[in-house]
Amino acid sequence: MTEATVASRPPGRATASRRPLWWLAYAALVVFTAFYVAPFVWMIVTSFKTNGATTAATPTWIPQPFVTEGYSEIANPALDQPVLKWFLNSAISAVGHTLTVLVTASMAAYALARMEFTGKRLMFGLIIATLFIPPIIFLIPNYLIVDTFGWIDTLMAVIVPTAATAFGVFFMRQFFVSLPIELEEAALLDGANHWAIFTRIVLPLSKPALATLAVLSFLNNWNDFLWPLFVLVSGPNLTLPPGLSQLQSSYGTDYAVIMAGGVLASIPVLIIFTVAQRYVIEGVARSGLKG
Repeated sequence: MTEATVASRPPGRATASRRPLWWLAYAALVVFTAFYVAPFVWMIVTSFKTNGATTAATPTWIPQPFVTEGYSEIANPALDQPVLKWFLNSAISAVGHTLTVLVTASMAAYALARMEFTGKRLMFGLIIATLFIPPIIFLIPNYLIVDTFGWIDTLMAVIVPTAATAFGVFFMRQFFVSLPIELEEAALLDGANHWAIFTRIVLPLSKPALATLAVLSFLNNWNDFLWPLFVLVSGPNLTLPPGLSQLQSSYGTDYAVIMAGGVLASIPVLIIFTVAQRYVIEGVARSGLKG
């Protein structure tokens, strides 16, 4: 093919031929996005309806009339179900759980990634093996442990037992292995010990992985329903997931209040994921490089 032939070819022909494929791809993305977003939008819309409108035979996407009774009920201090107190309990539990996971998982993962000791491979294998055990099997043992410490009906019961996660150790260990070891070797030659290397070199370089693990741990604790239902007994001490279930009764269900509570529960999750999205993507990408 001569240069004249190439020069005479109409520009943009290849791009034009691929344009239908791009439109199809975008159309598929729009459809899938609609499937995921529609329930969330419906929850928001329902939270601004009257209780009668939420059970109307013909559902509508626009509240008629537009009211805020659901949110007023949630903010009502005289409400039998203290939703705002449940929100505060969930926030304290999720933040405390997340911080504990970051401390235990990062320290254990660094020891398994960089230190040499007897039984290291066996210990790591046992940690990985626990990932294949259904979590519900630990329900009764964890309950007995919590009861022994006197933590029943306290937030300590939903913060501590699940803080040492096998997934967190595995995830952080994979990230630590992907870091260049030359930095740590240079620090050892300068006289630094393992603790100084871990806190001053490894952790600052591990912000993406720590942010990813923090988001996952926060979501896991924030959305947990079964375990708080077992260990939190009194109404004011509940967290949001089991607490919102208390809004249903045998005689009726106030869907506007429940949907308003769902919107309230979704706000921290959306904020955290939006802020940490860049670190989450980087952390997931780098954690699978090596190991």
